[in-house]
Amino acid sequence: MENPCSFYEEIIMLTVYAPAKINLVLEVLGKHNDYHRISSIVQSIDLCDVLDFQPDKGIYFECDVPSLKRDNLVTQAATLIKESTECSLGARIELRKHIPWGVGLGGGSSDAAATLLALNELWGLGLPLSELVHLASKLGSDVPFFIHKGTALVEGRGEKVTPLPSLSSTCFVLLVPPLPKISGKTKQMYNHLDAAYFTEGQFVQRALSSLEQGKAIAPGLMFNVFEKVAFDFFPEMDKYRKTLEEAGAPGVYLAGSGPCLFTLFSGKEEAGEMLSNLRKHRLECYLAFSFPHTNIAADL
Repeated sequence: MENPCSFYEEIIMLTVYAPAKINLVLEVLGKHNDYHRISSIVQSIDLCDVLDFQPDKGIYFECDVPSLKRDNLVTQAATLIKESTECSLGARIELRKHIPWGVGLGGGSSDAAATLLALNELWGLGLPLSELVHLASKLGSDVPFFIHKGTALVEGRGEKVTPLPSLSSTCFVLLVPPLPKISGKTKQMYNHLDAAYFTEGQFVQRALSSLEQGKAIAPGLMFNVFEKVAFDFFPEMDKYRKTLEEAGAPGVYLAGSGPCLFTLFSGKEEAGEMLSNLRKHRLECYLAFSFPHTNIAADL
């Protein structure tokens, strides 16, 4: 039988870009056993981590943020795809972080998905998208989305991903408050959600109607259940919400489970002006754009 990884030595290096994400709408519909059922419209943005993959005999991982090297999802993803396919090959992986971690932008999950996609190509495994999504679901609730990227409806515990019509060109201004990193933050935030905060998917359904008509999602539909608890969980965060509002943000929203905050514009000029104003206050902020349904990878 021909080795599915026979072309392995032909690739010197594979570089993959792993984008961050924004939850445009995020509802929790209820709790089933040990997990919360979500319904969310998610958008990838062009704030990206960069991963380099080279053939090697084992799995070796390096990261330019030393504290993220241990128990990283990249290593877990590489080990999972290697063991599940019984591939005898390995890789040396280098991660360069650009996405702020632990703030609700999904950087670690995106890195894991990028690893599955890259090793599937590097090792010549030929796994279909459905199998990669299945593997991704074993790594975390955000990982399956990043196999698809673009604009998508995410349901269940995150394993059900339905691509949607692309969001019209949108500029995002992100503000990362200088707050301490909290271990297990997302799990703690879920545990703080009371059943009174659960909804019935009405925000997602109305937002879907807008997207299907080629319209922007109305500000009143930009619902995030975690806003019910985040401003108590991070007491200083309200100060930074007001900072964005005073800088002219048309609306201020929570990214995932936070504490990153964002606003959005249809034009780059307004967004750029706000970014400049925020940076005068020496705040950590970013300008990003909606990211399409593509896997950006280049053989170098």
